[in-house]
Amino acid sequence: MNKLDMIYEGKAKKVFKTDDPALFIVDYKDDATAFNGVKKGTITGKGVINNKLTNFLMQKLEAAGVPTHFVRELSDRETLVKKVAIVPLEVIIRNVSAGSFAKRYGVEEGIVFESPTIEFSYKNDDLGDPLINSYHAVALKLATPAEIELIKKYAFRVNEVLKAFFLECGISLIDFKLEFGKLDDGTLVLADEISPDTCRYWDSKTGEKLDKDRFRRDLGGVEDAYQEVMRRVMGR
Repeated sequence: MNKLDMIYEGKAKKVFKTDDPALFIVDYKDDATAFNGVKKGTITGKGVINNKLTNFLMQKLEAAGVPTHFVRELSDRETLVKKVAIVPLEVIIRNVSAGSFAKRYGVEEGIVFESPTIEFSYKNDDLGDPLINSYHAVALKLATPAEIELIKKYAFRVNEVLKAFFLECGISLIDFKLEFGKLDDGTLVLADEISPDTCRYWDSKTGEKLDKDRFRRDLGGVEDAYQEVMRRVMGR
């Protein structure tokens, strides 16, 4: 599989064409950003960790009935994926109050919800990724009603599978962001990544943060936290 022209570079990844028009190569970077790119830095080794964790979790989700864009891991930082057209919705599942939810609604962090919540934001950097409801998404033609229902079904299934798995690793899955894409035939699949960049992980006993919040909030020990998640998940 030959790596051809780069077609996209985001905050955390580069995407390249291959000699198969249906397949892309994703290359994970160590760059770190927060607050819509206002804060920038580097988390050494992050690209390797996020690549390997994402691939491991994507395969676990595939086995649990959630289709994904994953094809195979090519190297420590590179993975072959199916070409998708990203649905411009960020899908956020929350099990516990934290981050923007706690700030937005004036509640403390750490409130365990009786059932998980779901919210959508419009993937648009110029607008700051504003919150959006499903009716707005349909009105803006970001997704059809049927696609939104399928996204919700898959998102809650992801939560069910990963929440239980991470608890086995001594990690509470607080909240996380998902992105979905459509294959050329319209099939909806899970895309992007599942990592300490896109999830909030707290140690299930101590409540210690093991995710990107350590970078956002200048808590220190960022690399150590990412490595600890990797150790618990992949070292089992």
